[in-house]
Amino acid sequence: MSSTDTPTGPSTVERAFRTALYDSADASLDTGASLLAADPAADADLARRGEEFVAALWGRGWQPADVVRVVRRELGDASVGLLAELIRAQAPRDRVRGRRWRDQLAQLDEVLADAPPRPDRFSHATAVLELYRLLLRLPALEPLQDAPPRGPGRTNASGGPGGSGSSGARMLARIRALLAKAEATGFPDEAEALSAKAQELMAKHSVDEALLDAAAPAPDAPGACRIGVEPPYEQAKAVLLDAVASANHCRAVWNEPFCFSTVVGFEADLEVVELLHTSLLVQAQSAMARAEAAQRAGGRKRTKTFRQSFLAAYAHRVGTRLAEAAGSQVTDDLLPVLASREVAVSAAADRLFPDTVSTRLRGVSDEAGWTEGARAADRAQMRSRPRLPSE
Repeated sequence: MSSTDTPTGPSTVERAFRTALYDSADASLDTGASLLAADPAADADLARRGEEFVAALWGRGWQPADVVRVVRRELGDASVGLLAELIRAQAPRDRVRGRRWRDQLAQLDEVLADAPPRPDRFSHATAVLELYRLLLRLPALEPLQDAPPRGPGRTNASGGPGGSGSSGARMLARIRALLAKAEATGFPDEAEALSAKAQELMAKHSVDEALLDAAAPAPDAPGACRIGVEPPYEQAKAVLLDAVASANHCRAVWNEPFCFSTVVGFEADLEVVELLHTSLLVQAQSAMARAEAAQRAGGRKRTKTFRQSFLAAYAHRVGTRLAEAAGSQVTDDLLPVLASREVAVSAAADRLFPDTVSTRLRGVSDEAGWTEGARAADRAQMRSRPRLPSE
């Protein structure tokens, strides 16, 4: 007998679970929801069991943002609100986590603020059981380590403690502001100039961190983060993320079934990969909308193959330009530092993903889409890495 069973038999929650969670039929879901709806005294036990399911997911390598993405895609925004409540309720009993985890919890505040009113008891119980059924069936993921603490004696570029301190925060704030302006402007030349300046700051941020690592008594180890790669055209988006990661000394591994890529790299580089990928994706969507408008003005209807080909060409061309920029001005004194970091990143990625396979980009057959995507990538060109002050 389980801990939630009474001396006279299983509890309402146990009976509902046995009926609904391990059977995919809609009828079993209705039966379980009816049991819960008829017994308000079971509500606390039902919520507690949900928190246990969430904690079990953390033990299987999932993180809050990962689960939110899956639940939103599979069940919708209303279920995301239920999930956010569970995660928030479980958090005080969770172990201490790193900055990325805390940021993901903070993002749940917006979800909870927008959550709709709770429906009738039967509808609510049905939604809860649908959510629990999904949570139980999620497989284990590769566990990601929190970003390691700075080594002793570590200082940032401004001489303060830790490269992730105030100087690094100010640099990332400037980068975010520049990318936001690039995304908002309707003028391609202005967007290009703003993006180029942002990439220059990103490159300098990465170089400063690399040189600090080389001088630190105990250099940081690589970490990892997951970045959503959502449909439609997820293959092309994953290729774009891979290009951005490679140009910033990281490795990206795409998980197609769950629509995310895991990016492995040093913390400073992971942050700029997230920023740059998001910005380039926004710019690509804007450029694609303009290109489609021009196509329609010429009498051609918008097509799925045009968009797929556009994004594929954009990702390919951006990757080429980023790779050229990354390698064009690497100096002799920086080569040993970057080489050691590359070895560390590759080793970390191989430990996390010992069995990866390559995949071919599908559905690229529209010549006009490819041409327009390549042109858009040229307009989003990135400036090469700045030279170090000592050169």
